[in-house]
Amino acid sequence: MKTIHLSIDGKEIECVEGETLLWVALDHAIYIPHLCLMKEMEPFGACRLCFVELEGEDLPVTACTTKVKEGMVVSTRGAKALRLARTALELTLSNHPVDCAHCLKSGSCELQKIAKHLRVKLNTKKFKKFLRDRPIDETSSVLIYEPSKCVLCGKCVRYCQEKLEMNPIGFAYRGFQRWVTTFDDEPVGLSECGGRIELAEICPVGAFVAKNKGNKKNIVNPVRKGGASNPTLP
Repeated sequence: MKTIHLSIDGKEIECVEGETLLWVALDHAIYIPHLCLMKEMEPFGACRLCFVELEGEDLPVTACTTKVKEGMVVSTRGAKALRLARTALELTLSNHPVDCAHCLKSGSCELQKIAKHLRVKLNTKKFKKFLRDRPIDETSSVLIYEPSKCVLCGKCVRYCQEKLEMNPIGFAYRGFQRWVTTFDDEPVGLSECGGRIELAEICPVGAFVAKNKGNKKNIVNPVRKGGASNPTLP
């Protein structure tokens, strides 16, 4: 493994060549918004929130799909990158019910953290609201599934497929009607994932939550060592 040096927001960093830029930033307490990346899994690139700018490149790139190189100069605060990230967040919020006062994930919701970091209002009206009207599923003994809150990050689907090597849930339909469901739309409690409390841990929003918070085991932690928000974001 070759050690290299790069700069992120003016901070000099030493790391291993070929590591994922997003993980390198998070490991050094430089927060970059993201919803879909999971440790030890290949980048999915679904949320389009982790845009950064590289010196010498005209267009922003996603930090989750970019490998670090010697001498790389990275900016997480560039105007182009922030515009793309804010637009992606606003599009996500246009398809997400904002009812934080009654959400069990409030206070630990990634959308709240990202909105604060990017300085975007959770109740933004930039895009017309288009909410999925799906009933809450409480058939599991350990989970509550509220599909209307799903942000299509794919973490639950990939965890079941890649870590558990089973396919109890997946994406269904297209466009604004796309959502995560079980095979043949059976209740979550009757599926193979019905007892997997991990789904509540990896869900970044309130789509999957634990019925009993005491059941949480922090089995999967999507962020490693870093994660401090940047108070000087323009």
